[in-house]
Amino acid sequence: MDMDSARLVVLQTLTQATSQDTAGLKPAEEQLKQWETQPGFYSVLLNIFNNHMLDVNVRWLAVLYFKNGIDRYWRRVAPHSLSEEEKTSLRAGLITNFNEPVNQIATQIAVLIAKVARLDCPRQWPELIPILMESVKGQDGLQQHRALLTFYHVTKTLASKRLAQDRRLFEDGFLNAVFERLKQFLECCRRVGKDGTCREKLEKTIILYTKVLLDFLDYHPVAFISLIQQSLEFAVSYLFTHVGEGVTFERFTVQCMNLIKMILQNHTYKPAKNIEDSKPESLEAHNIKTAFFTHPTLTEIGRRLVSHYFLLTEEELALWEEDPEGFAVEETGGDSWKYSLRPCTEVLFLDLFHKFSQTMTPVLLEMVQNLQGPTNVEDPVQLLIKDAVYNAVGLAAYDLFDNVDFDEWFKNQLLGELQVSHHRYKLIRRRVIWLIGQWISVKFKSDLRPLLYETRILNSNDLKDVFRALSLIYFLYLESIFGLLFQLLQQVTECDTKMQVLHVISCVIERVHIQIRPYVGCLVQYLPLLWKQSEDHNMLRCAILTTLIHLVQGLGSESKNLYPFLLPVIQLSTDVSQSPHVYLMEDGLELWLVTLENSPAITPELLRIFPNMSALLELTSENMRTCFQIINAYIYLSATDFLQNYAEALCRSFCHLLKDITNEGQVQVLKVVEIALKVSPILGAHMFQPLLPAVLRGVVDGERYPVVMSTYLGITGRVLLQNSSFFSSLLTQMASECNQGIDQLLGNVIEMWVDRMDNITQPERRKLSSLALLSLLPSDNSVIQDKFCGIVNICVEALHDVMTEDSDTGTSRDCMLMSNFEEPKLSEDEEPPTEQDKRKKLLALEDPVHSVSLQQFVYEKLKAQQALMGDQAFGVLMETVDTEIVRQLQEFLRGL
Repeated sequence: MDMDSARLVVLQTLTQATSQDTAGLKPAEEQLKQWETQPGFYSVLLNIFNNHMLDVNVRWLAVLYFKNGIDRYWRRVAPHSLSEEEKTSLRAGLITNFNEPVNQIATQIAVLIAKVARLDCPRQWPELIPILMESVKGQDGLQQHRALLTFYHVTKTLASKRLAQDRRLFEDGFLNAVFERLKQFLECCRRVGKDGTCREKLEKTIILYTKVLLDFLDYHPVAFISLIQQSLEFAVSYLFTHVGEGVTFERFTVQCMNLIKMILQNHTYKPAKNIEDSKPESLEAHNIKTAFFTHPTLTEIGRRLVSHYFLLTEEELALWEEDPEGFAVEETGGDSWKYSLRPCTEVLFLDLFHKFSQTMTPVLLEMVQNLQGPTNVEDPVQLLIKDAVYNAVGLAAYDLFDNVDFDEWFKNQLLGELQVSHHRYKLIRRRVIWLIGQWISVKFKSDLRPLLYETRILNSNDLKDVFRALSLIYFLYLESIFGLLFQLLQQVTECDTKMQVLHVISCVIERVHIQIRPYVGCLVQYLPLLWKQSEDHNMLRCAILTTLIHLVQGLGSESKNLYPFLLPVIQLSTDVSQSPHVYLMEDGLELWLVTLENSPAITPELLRIFPNMSALLELTSENMRTCFQIINAYIYLSATDFLQNYAEALCRSFCHLLKDITNEGQVQVLKVVEIALKVSPILGAHMFQPLLPAVLRGVVDGERYPVVMSTYLGITGRVLLQNSSFFSSLLTQMASECNQGIDQLLGNVIEMWVDRMDNITQPERRKLSSLALLSLLPSDNSVIQDKFCGIVNICVEALHDVMTEDSDTGTSRDCMLMSNFEEPKLSEDEEPPTEQDKRKKLLALEDPVHSVSLQQFVYEKLKAQQALMGDQAFGVLMETVDTEIVRQLQEFLRGL
């Protein structure tokens, strides 16, 4: 078949493959797949996608098949590889012209040329780069752009090649000439002016060139070392000297600043702390940088950065006047240093200041000195310069710690500037507040803060400028500050601004805690409205949740008045069937927890939101720990109501979880059971009965993971000590399942308990184990008497843990005993106890661990065993105990 006939057949098949006719689509795709290995197929595809008269979809598909063929059949070693003759013809055809009118197809052609270049350039395709360079120089705009697009993809691909010969060709063919080409393009920019399509294309060309440089530096820093000097000279001359006047534009400036920054920060260019350990290439790069950044160069860069690039532009000032919120959001916008001029400028300034502080500090201090005293409000240029200098001093606060007496500067200069009320001076007032916010955690005496609050904050309508300065608040100003914050929250409309205000409100509440209670009435009334208005703004809702968390903590038990709003918010935020849960769940769970912790009593509404938990436990996410804390909080709040309603469902969830969970997760599940037994021994054992056989089995089998074993023993101790009849029934059930005698099983439990006592590290659990095992006495059971020595050993160990000398009486006492409940006296920085803290304290007063003296309990149990057995038999039993242990025991029991 000749070329024309083959072209017609392939064209028809491609057309069929792009049609909407599903019946013909699959056969067409199968036919194209068969042709992939046929000689001449890719020549036909090249002919088709180079024909601009054909349907765009057909040409697009032809390009894709060609590109896929390069991946599969271009290499000589590939099965069914293309012949060298056809590849030669294809290479020539790909670079015959650069006039593709469709952008998407042009990009695909550029990519496939780059793929061929990676395999064939320079050996089989030496003419590629010279042809691309000539095409870039052409006068036709479309051809120049397409050639440059191809050049970009080719250079990026070739830059990733590893062989030394390939890399040298790339450097010689492109990188060493790139700065001259950039200078030529920039001079063209000077000639054509700032407007027009020609200027736009020139700028795109310049950006493509600089992007290749940045990518090469990023991916191949060692190969870039030979270009460091040229790069720094080029960037600094265009950014910080008259050379760049009239030709630079924002994206070019950003790229050049990033070039300097990346050279400064690159780890490959940093010598080791011990110079002798440095790699040669690191020393070479370091020496180039050091030689370049001389004192005069750094001085000029520092001055120009502050006095030129730090200045607010007319557009920014206009935005501030027209849309203050938009201006604030724009100025503090995210991680954008690579893409926006202002943050990029500030990052470069800080990098230079960190690395060359000895040179740049005097430059900045001189600029500050030249601006002493109030600035004439009729001189807008000087106002802008002062704003810029103060900005620099704020950014470099940590570096200037030893060089600036900020307290004196505040009293003698900045305080006065805050008092200048002229409308035009708001630029400086705002910057001074921001500057203080930067320095407040660096060097600012606390006794100066009242001056700040009285002078500015209490009369401020611009509180968004003082967010950071509010990090430390005196209670004296709380009412005014909180009132102004709430007023601002109502006034602003941007989500980002509302989030910032809510963040400060949260900080205030967190700082003053219960002192906030008299001032939150208006906020409590407003938050439901704000929540409703923010239905489509999940990040704002996250900020509301955070505020609610701190509000509940500040209100304590009074937070129950918020339940009509609070509980539906928790319900929505933690419902995995609702789409917002993706954003709200973490904060929603935290709010749920603090709500329970601060609840004075259980309510039906609090119980009704718990069904959300079942699906949350199935997620097994990083929020699992908080989920278990919530379950525990319900148990502390009202074990009877909660367990009677939800223990059965919880047991099912726990049984499912325990099949596939980490040891840490297993401990979390077991702790819920342990707490339930502690709060309500009878009900807890009954409700979690399905889980307890596995616990006892774990004890008998000697669970290997110490923390799990410790928890097993804690649960077993609670059941044995506080619900002995249930423990007996549990032993009977397990003995039947294991075909063992009850006494034999009990002996195994005691033996493993004694053996693994060292797994228990918490003093409370160690005492609990002693009390539990002692509760088996008095007994005439031969198994228990056989284990008597081990029980006594554990008791003596526990006595060592808990017995301390009473400084008042000089006698020993059990340090875990609690006799009454007293509200603790709190210092100013301490948070008051939550309702849950109080519940735990009351529970502890009834807990045998804290209400029973271990010393007395040991004495009584041993006396009872002696009475049961008689003196002689008991004496024989005591002889099974090591004499040193007996001596220590007698010492502890002396006086009883």
